[in-house]
Amino acid sequence: MRTIFTDKQIAELKKHPCVWHVTQRSVHYTYEFKKRALDLHIQGIKPDDIWRSAGFHVKVWKKDYCRYTLKDWKRMVKRGGLKSLTRPSGVQADGGYKRARSPENDRVRRLELQVQYLEAENAFLARLRANRAESNSGLSKNTRSSEN
Repeated sequence: MRTIFTDKQIAELKKHPCVWHVTQRSVHYTYEFKKRALDLHIQGIKPDDIWRSAGFHVKVWKKDYCRYTLKDWKRMVKRGGLKSLTRPSGVQADGGYKRARSPENDRVRRLELQVQYLEAENAFLARLRANRAESNSGLSKNTRSSEN
């Protein structure tokens, strides 16, 4: 179950120097905090202690939130280097990162979705043209095949 922040918690998190952006369901941290947290974790400091030392109230989040967040950041750094920490979000909890591991797979998926959209649009326009032709002719259009 995901943590949902109250308006008061959101306001408090927005004031925190380590928070870049916050919504009701997620917290996006600054690059500096992410890098520092990874460095501290490598030194053997526990994830919850890292968040506490930065001034966060760890009890706000679900159990093991800090550990899994660090795990996601490590995965991001392993795949894309430290530069990947500049992106506002981490790995999707639903496993969405597995579907598009390469830019080519992502491109193919986007093109497949675009084809589906265009096919639906063409079908809609064909029905629209048929309805318009029917209303302009004054006759009802025979949609049955002639099997004589």
